[in-house]
This record gives sequence, structure tokens and C-alpha cells, in this order.
Amino acid sequence: MSEERMPMIGDPAPEFRAMTTKGKIEFPVDYKGSWVVLFSHPADFTPVCTTEFIALSKAADEFASLNTKLLGLSIDSLHSHLAWAKSIESIDLDGSGAVPVAFPIIADISMNVAKKYGMIQTVAKTQTVRAVFIIDPEGIIRAILYYPMSTGRNIPEIIRVIRSLQLHDAENVSTPANWNPGDKVVLGAPLTLEEAENRKAANDPSLTCLDWYLTLKKM
Repeated sequence: MSEERMPMIGDPAPEFRAMTTKGKIEFPVDYKGSWVVLFSHPADFTPVCTTEFIALSKAADEFASLNTKLLGLSIDSLHSHLAWAKSIESIDLDGSGAVPVAFPIIADISMNVAKKYGMIQTVAKTQTVRAVFIIDPEGIIRAILYYPMSTGRNIPEIIRVIRSLQLHDAENVSTPANWNPGDKVVLGAPLTLEEAENRKAANDPSLTCLDWYLTLKKM
């Protein structure tokens, strides 16, 4: 099997048609106007993947509040996905109660979608690794995260990235290291000497100018 290069940040999300546990989809057409988290998992009925699906399902309302839809994928069959999802409904992972899988899971036995997104890598040529593609309402890939098979994904981090991207689009600001909603954001560096001087001299209590190129802003 030849290696496939994954698409890059800023690329249009590759198009595909697929069968899922919630019916047929045409992507990204059916998701236009919504943010999407498209993610792959190595296989059904595996321990780490099961914990991820439970965590994602428990966060479904928070994703929905961010106009974000979840879409899972592995190269298992539709029947395997359905059986696994049914099994997950009976698992109480942390004592807070079991939850149904709240999102579609793509059946990709042909590996068509996995190849288009570079989800099959040299460490496992017969399984998809833990890839996450965050895709905006216009069908553009905005962020890509990859995890090894042994490491479960951090769901709050995925949500944090979406919030950061949405804030950037709305306010034209960036977010610094370890940013969380409510923290100060970062303004773009000045492009002229005059702009740099004006920013340092600005009498704006919402701004903290640490140097000519580094200004924090309280939102």
C-alpha cells in the first residue's frame, strides 16, 4: 500500500461520500455552515478508543454550543461500528453514568477516506492512527492534531483549539501559550515604526504592551 500525504492546514477538506452509523453522508457538503471535528481511531472494541468515544459523547453539548459537529472514522465495517456503539452505551467509565455515542462513525473498509486524509501511517499500515482534523464552516482545514495509538486524546484541548480559532475569526486576535477562554489575547505585531510607537503610547487600559512587538489585550 502506497503512503498517502495528509492535507495541510489551509487546504480544502478532501471530499468523500461514505456510509456512517447515522446514514449516508457527502462531505463536506452536508456539513457546510458548521465546524467539524473529523477524527480517526485505530479500531473498534479497543480500550483507549472506547474511553475517547465516551469522553467525546459527554462533551457533545459543548461541541454543539460551538456550532461544531463530530465525525468519527476507522477502517472497520458498519456492523462493527454499530455493535461497538451499542456496547459503549452500557459502560459507566467514571461513575457518572453511561452515554450513547452521539455522533456518526464512518465505515471505511476500503480505506478511501483514510488515505485521502493521510490517516494511515508507517507505524500501522492496516489501521488509522489518532488523527484530528478541525474544519471550518467553509470546508477549510484549520488545525491538525496527531496522537500515537497509546495516548488518548485530550478532549478539552480540542475544544480549546476550536474556541481559539473562532475567537481569531471574530476578533482578529491570536491566543498565547496556555490560553483559555477569558484569558488575555495577543495582538498582531505592528508592521510600521509609527504603529509600534502608537501602540506603546496608547492609553488603553485593556492593553498590556510588554514590548513593541508583544501586546496583550483583555477581551
